[in-house]
Amino acid sequence: MLCAYQPQDMAEAQLLQHLLKDHHIGCHLSGQYLQGAMGELPALDLLGIWVAAEDLGHARELISDWQTATPIMPDMDVED
Repeated sequence: MLCAYQPQDMAEAQLLQHLLKDHHIGCHLSGQYLQGAMGELPALDLLGIWVAAEDLGHARELISDWQTATPIMPDMDVED
């Protein structure tokens, strides 16, 4: 397995893990249990999303697309 991405936090890690699984890419989240030891460990690079070598390109493409996507926001000027 190869590391496809290092998320900033558990929320991002779990969201991306579900995104990959929705696209039939098996993945493993490493470092999720190290979050409780944050006071004793360096705060960066604890999490990793690992995928099979053959899925690495597709996984990185999906993650990149997700990162650059523009959120769809409801119009704020809608009258009732």
